[in-house]
Amino acid sequence: MRKDSRLSRVLHVLVHMDQLDGPATSDTIARMLNTNPVVVRRTMALLKTEGYVTSVKGHGGGWSLARPLSAMTLYDVHRALGEGSVFTIGLTDEHTDCPIEQAVNGAIDDALEEAESLLLARFRDVTLDRLQFRSRSAKASNSG
Repeated sequence: MRKDSRLSRVLHVLVHMDQLDGPATSDTIARMLNTNPVVVRRTMALLKTEGYVTSVKGHGGGWSLARPLSAMTLYDVHRALGEGSVFTIGLTDEHTDCPIEQAVNGAIDDALEEAESLLLARFRDVTLDRLQFRSRSAKASNSG
């Protein structure tokens, strides 16, 4: 099963955007993510709607941060992307009258809900500037 990496990819882009001297074009971001500019524009539009990025059309235009990384959390970006559950584990529904299937699904569902609640609470505590700090720390430890 393929992992959904949209959140981590967008976070990656936002931290890079903070380090740029000017706007990032959809083409530039698409090359960063190995995707196409249409996907970038669609995704960035979701962030723009929530006020996390701005865009300028035309020559010299592109995408820029609308607020500092310290004013955005992992949860903010997750929510802006319209992400559903953070987990992609599915429950079976082939035998809905079966009491064993109901018990299995109930146990898995309860555990997933509890884990998701804890994870989203943690997402609310992590601002994007902390990701930037971590990238600098990783570079420093790799060069020493």
